[in-house]
Amino acid sequence: MKTFIFLTFAALLTSMVTAQKLYTYPIGVQTYSFRNHFPNGVEKTLDEIKSVGFTEIEANLPKGITDTEFKKLCDAKGLSIPSTGAEFDELAKDPMAVVARAKTLGAKFVMCAWIPHSRSEFTLEHAKNAVQVFNAAGKLLSENGLTLCYHEHGYEFYPYEDGTLLDYIIKSTNPKYVSFEMDVLWVMHGGGAEMPVALLNKYPGRFKLMHLKDLKKGVVGNLSGGTPAENDVPVGMGQANWKEIITLAKKYGVLHCFIEDESNHEMENIPLSIAYLKSL
Repeated sequence: MKTFIFLTFAALLTSMVTAQKLYTYPIGVQTYSFRNHFPNGVEKTLDEIKSVGFTEIEANLPKGITDTEFKKLCDAKGLSIPSTGAEFDELAKDPMAVVARAKTLGAKFVMCAWIPHSRSEFTLEHAKNAVQVFNAAGKLLSENGLTLCYHEHGYEFYPYEDGTLLDYIIKSTNPKYVSFEMDVLWVMHGGGAEMPVALLNKYPGRFKLMHLKDLKKGVVGNLSGGTPAENDVPVGMGQANWKEIITLAKKYGVLHCFIEDESNHEMENIPLSIAYLKSL
């Protein structure tokens, strides 16, 4: 009887601890983090990704391998591919090729991370063109069981009317066909440290994916969409309010989170990021 009571109490305690855990997403990674590893061997790099503790990836396909071959390798390693990338011009000119690639990889989401523009300024005309392309491609992807997500990059925070050009893009795209991927570092770099929380609250349900990246403390961003590699620090060591961001991500429908490390110290930083997320 005492043993039964003890085991029951232990099970209850474990359940309470699990219920209190904040970060409950699968541990995912954007393969760009391993861009310097893939040239040394795709299978070897996937083994590295698996050994770190990742179970799912957002795949930017490495050079020299077909979609089918890459999918087969990932399946063998137990790595799922919920999301893959597409170039803006590809979405504009050949969206069915994007559909075919995503379906081969088994992805449900397609993300676009850059709207072509001059590095000196992102304009309303760029934003209007993007809205047109995203709405058209997003409709086609939706009809094929896929969700298009635009990944902002910081340059979209140019002022426009009572908000920014990012506000214009979000409000002007059809929520049936276009969703978004929040890259936390780039949102902070372009809009300030409080902007990730502000956007999640302002546009509930529009963000389906998230890049977990942190911006070095003390760094003041700009609208360039670029920052030196050393400003990308392990998750939890920068400016982001992760507890609030993850709480709102879960509340407002973010479905997958991917660590992305653009530094040149990914094998040092990534384990620290994973450990921090698991501690939440």
